[in-house]
This record gives sequence, structure tokens and C-alpha cells, in this order.
Amino acid sequence: MTSSGATVIAVALRIEIDHEKCMGQGQCIYWAPATFDLGDDGLSRVVDVEGDPDDKIVLGAKGCPTGAISVWQGDERLV
Repeated sequence: MTSSGATVIAVALRIEIDHEKCMGQGQCIYWAPATFDLGDDGLSRVVDVEGDPDDKIVLGAKGCPTGAISVWQGDERLV
């Protein structure tokens, strides 16, 4: 609880990568290097959903040239 008596609930981001769209250019890694990496197949993958601040993860998704990355917070799609 906060000092005002309100309960604050943090909702972790959910990150989805469409490997049919991913080209492995690594723009997501540029913006959020502790969250994204390239797998052995050369495609982006999530290594730690809490590795970077939420705003950097969103920038990483927005920077994807093919729009392969979706970021959700609860039921709300951020990207």
C-alpha cells in the first residue's frame, strides 16, 4: 500500500514476437539489450521480460522494421 492507502499493483509486460515477420535486424536489441537477443536461428527472442525499463522495451518493439513485436500490459496493447 502507498502512503495514501491505495494499493498499487504492478503488471508485468507481455512480449510476443512473430517469427514469421522477424528479419533478425536487431533493432529491438539496440533499444533494450537486456530484454532481447538473437537466437541461434538469427531471429529475435526475449531473454528477460524485466531486463530493461518498460519504456525501452516499448521503443525496441516500435523500432522493429517489420512490426514483429507486440507488447502488452494486461489487456492493453502498447505496440
